[in-house]
Amino acid sequence: MSSENADAEEVRAEKSEQATTVWDVVVVGAGPAGASAAYAAAVAGRRVLLLEKAELPRYKTCGGGIIGPSRDSLPPGFELPLQDRVHAVTFSLNGRFARTRRSRRMLFGLVNRPEFDAGLVEQAQKAGAELRTGVTVSRVEQHGPAVPDRRTVAVVLADGETVLARAVVGADGSAGRIGAHVGVKLDQVDLGLEAEIPVPASVAEDWKGRVLIDWGPMPGSYGWVFPKGDTLTVGVISARGEGAATKRYLEDFIARLGLAGFEPAISSGHLTRCRSDDSPLSRGRVLVCGDAAGLLEPWTREGISFALRSGRLAGEWAVRIAEANDAVDARRQALNYAFAIKAGLGVEMAVGRRMLALFERRPGLLHATITGLRPAWNAFTDITRGSTTLAGLVRSNGIARRALDVLDRRMAPTDGMTLRGAAQSGPTSADADVSDPAELTGAVGVSGASDLSGPADASDALDAASDAADVSAPDASDVSAPDAPGGADASGVADAPDASDAPDAPDVPDSGVKRSE
Repeated sequence: MSSENADAEEVRAEKSEQATTVWDVVVVGAGPAGASAAYAAAVAGRRVLLLEKAELPRYKTCGGGIIGPSRDSLPPGFELPLQDRVHAVTFSLNGRFARTRRSRRMLFGLVNRPEFDAGLVEQAQKAGAELRTGVTVSRVEQHGPAVPDRRTVAVVLADGETVLARAVVGADGSAGRIGAHVGVKLDQVDLGLEAEIPVPASVAEDWKGRVLIDWGPMPGSYGWVFPKGDTLTVGVISARGEGAATKRYLEDFIARLGLAGFEPAISSGHLTRCRSDDSPLSRGRVLVCGDAAGLLEPWTREGISFALRSGRLAGEWAVRIAEANDAVDARRQALNYAFAIKAGLGVEMAVGRRMLALFERRPGLLHATITGLRPAWNAFTDITRGSTTLAGLVRSNGIARRALDVLDRRMAPTDGMTLRGAAQSGPTSADADVSDPAELTGAVGVSGASDLSGPADASDALDAASDAADVSAPDASDVSAPDAPGGADASGVADAPDASDAPDAPDVPDSGVKRSE
């Protein structure tokens, strides 16, 4: 027998063996959600197969911010590959009224997704999960000739191979096959555009330890600059259907920062999708998590912490589903997973929607609040460090809860809808094309103008807070002159450290970031 025939026979034998193997848990997608799910199932001692269509490491359009909830959800002992540690944030309103707030303690960290994702997959493998890359899933079957019994799910690959499992976790993104199988429903779709811009050492030094958040010109839009060594990650996001305006915002944003003369190493686009309240999280023995489930924070569109947390829960509950002997028990475990998601991440998403509705209508009010009121800045630092969540803050802090209620009443649209309303065009189903050419090239026209780029209305912010509690204006020592707008230094010079930060107990030492047991 020739060597070629022997190799072919070996491949056929391997596929035949795989076809008869029934895995406890198969996870589709090796991003943060999928890797977390695979890790959680593997550490429970189950046989886990992790499928990924790309070869790792691979690039993902993402700012790469690691806030406290993300850090706290990492596997024990995981070393974060931080590119920078953020101690200062510059806020601006469409390039104007810039102000920088600084903290003595780290607010959050910045990573490159290829390294971060690969590290999470490695942790899952160390726990016992098996990884297969370059594998595309075409469909999932829970009934039919490919399914040997009612306890088994068939994952059919593009090359015709069938992988069998007792439970399946879908973490293959918002346009993936598993979300379509489950029937995930989405009601908020946004377009993010991003450029990875290499810069000289002198420019990189100016940005070290500081990020920029710019509240943008379209309702619900904002931009960011995240420094990562000798590269700046610069991006913007806004509602889908604003493709041309979003592209123009990114171009203007880069030019305003004085970065137009530097050639981006990577330019990319991505659609983010938030689930509707009644969207399913399971179907039979199949669960979805992360982007595949439409789980992300609606206001900031932050998704890494939602991916890590939902992935861990999906892996844990998938183990229980794999152990279920009948459909009734499997359904009970799937409902338990859905309850866990809705009780935690679902509550955070509900508060995020309220914040987005406010932000869409009055970004100037929010800008004035976070730059002019010390309690608002302290709340921002607590959320980014993981001391609390947006939902936890509203739930536990009477002032924050009443202030948001007041702002809700003041800003509530008469028709009960956000400004984006039905203006989002194009399909929003789980199998919609992520790389819509019209969106990414800016072929879509601008839908509607607004006066949201006007001056920040500080009086409204202060009035709302005063309606909720006796909150005075910030101390004079905490208010600095606005940063100079425009030009290469539009980000401004950082303020002196905020004295209100000093008494806080440290949660992440600057000497290094490590998740310990």
